[in-house]
Amino acid sequence: MTARDTIEAAVAAIVSPDEASRDAARELQLRLTKPAGALGRLEELAIWAAGVCRTTTPSLARPVIVVAAADHGVAEDGVSAYPRDVTGQMVANFLAGGAAVNVLAAHAGAEVRIVDAGVGADCADPRLHVVKPRGGTGNMTTGPAMSRDEADALVAGGIEFALELSAAEGVIVALGDMGIGNTTAAAAITSVCAGLPPHATTGRGTGIDGEAYARKLVAVERAIAVNAPDATDAIDVLAKVGGFEIAFLAGVTLGAAASHTPVVLDGYPTTAAALIATGIAPTAVAYMLASHQSAEPGHRLALAHLGLRPLLDLDMRLGEGSGAALALPLLAAALRIPREMATFDSAGVSRSDAETAPEA
Repeated sequence: MTARDTIEAAVAAIVSPDEASRDAARELQLRLTKPAGALGRLEELAIWAAGVCRTTTPSLARPVIVVAAADHGVAEDGVSAYPRDVTGQMVANFLAGGAAVNVLAAHAGAEVRIVDAGVGADCADPRLHVVKPRGGTGNMTTGPAMSRDEADALVAGGIEFALELSAAEGVIVALGDMGIGNTTAAAAITSVCAGLPPHATTGRGTGIDGEAYARKLVAVERAIAVNAPDATDAIDVLAKVGGFEIAFLAGVTLGAAASHTPVVLDGYPTTAAALIATGIAPTAVAYMLASHQSAEPGHRLALAHLGLRPLLDLDMRLGEGSGAALALPLLAAALRIPREMATFDSAGVSRSDAETAPEA
């Protein structure tokens, strides 16, 4: 099967969440010993997950955070506060368990899987899943970041990875990223997909100063002008102004949706991957949960374009899957309530007058 065949098969398998399961979950919420709607978004989360997983009370006891890493040619233009070598160094840190995502994943009871989608430095660690076509994208300010074949291959690789993960019962997939320069790619993708000017989508990433921000804004503007990505063709956008890790994560999103597995987004680059995935298969957005809104201004705009409402707003801008890891316990709590909470009938608790009044 070719990469294009893999993508087309995944797209064909992505259907809308199950309305019957969602209706049953909503009806169950009304029977639990609480006022209707009293648990707010926790109720919404449980109903959403029921539709996605096609069962009234899903468990999702096996969270997996997929952290994809890659280098970006546009980093040559001084768009980040950190040197390009940091991408490979952080991959080693992830594998050693020393990064923020490792700590937060342990707190959430989640497994962390690290993927080399295009890191400049090589790593021989057998725990690293390597799919890279080469050690970093081309500089998108002078030409396409990658070829269309590379984009297809990475998306297909992400689909296959997600299908493998989702074969186990109770899996929920969360996305994480690492790549010096990748918020520049995220800004370019968001500008094209959401039809927004680069000055609205480009932020300060790792905390760059005014001069570096000016270089970053110019880089996004030039990349779009030079490559003229077609907003109606998500793979074209990805190939021209994307990143290898963004391509892989777009595939993970599609593969998860194809197997009825929820996907928890992290920050700006993972949401850019979600924009690409939704461009390929619009129904995939129904399987996505926005964990948080980062400090990047473009992230808010990308989430709004997708119609997703974040659970948290903590002014974070780390990436790695850190925000997604924080959201996982909230989702677990939301799903535990309908499985374990008593109903009015089972507990012998009277309903409110409004709930018991006869219809007129």
